[in-house]
Amino acid sequence: MSKTQEKTTQQLETLFFAPARAYGSLSLEYYEKLLSAQYDAFRSYSDLSLAQARAWLDVKDSEGLKQVVESQQKVVKEFGERLQGDTKKVVDLSQEFLQKGQQLAEQNVKSASAATK
Repeated sequence: MSKTQEKTTQQLETLFFAPARAYGSLSLEYYEKLLSAQYDAFRSYSDLSLAQARAWLDVKDSEGLKQVVESQQKVVKEFGERLQGDTKKVVDLSQEFLQKGQQLAEQNVKSASAATK
C-alpha cells in the first residue's frame, strides 16, 4: 500500500469508522440498560397486578373485603413509589447517555483536527 493510501485509510478510520463504532457501542449500551429497566418495571407491575387479582379472588366475607381494600391501598402506594424510582432510573440513564455522547463528540472533533493537520 502506498503512503497516500495508508494516510487516507488512517484518516477514514480516525474521522469516520472509529467514531461510528464508539457511538454505536455507546448507543447499544444505553438501549441495553433502558430495555433492562423497562423489563424489570414491567415484571414488577405485572407481579403487583396479579397479586392483587389473586387477593380479590380470595374474598369470601366482609373481613376479607376489608383486608383486600387495605392491601390495595398499600399496593397503590408501592406502585407510585416504584413508578417514581423507575422514572428516575430512565432519566439518569438518558442523562448519562447525553453526557457520554457529548464527550465522544468532543473527542471526535479533537481527533479530526489532529488528523487533518
